[in-house]
Parts: sequence; structure tokens; C-alpha cells
Amino acid sequence: MSVTTTLTPVKTQIWIAVSVYVLVAIIRKRLGLDASLYQILQILSITLFEKVPILQALQASDSQSDLLDPGNQLNLFDS
Repeated sequence: MSVTTTLTPVKTQIWIAVSVYVLVAIIRKRLGLDASLYQILQILSITLFEKVPILQALQASDSQSDLLDPGNQLNLFDS
């Protein structure tokens, strides 16, 4: 296996990651969202296969009460 064949997929993956980051940053700025880029990426990954408009999913999560609600969290330890 040559260096060229292993380096090409790594470069592709880096370019995809940079492209997604820039697109999410543009979406955040245009929609005027207060959520961090990390939070927006998490919302998009969760709602990827739901039939909810992206704008609605992002604006609904803009309220911090939904993000901080521990009601849906599973406990790792019994405490």
C-alpha cells in the first residue's frame, strides 16, 4: 500500500470536516442563532432523519431549556 492511497482518504475526510464546519458557521450567522457550532451539529445529527424542517429544529433548540433538561438523560451511575 503506497502513501498516496492512504493519504487521499485522509485529505478527503479533512476537507469534508472543514466544509461542514464552514457551512454550519454560515447557517448560524444567517439565522442569528445563539447556539454554539457544537450544539448545532449535535441537533443536526439527532434530527437528520426526522421530518422536521431544519430551521424549525434549530430555532426550537435555541431556547436553552431544551438543551439543559436532564429528564431524557440516562444515569451512568446509580446515585
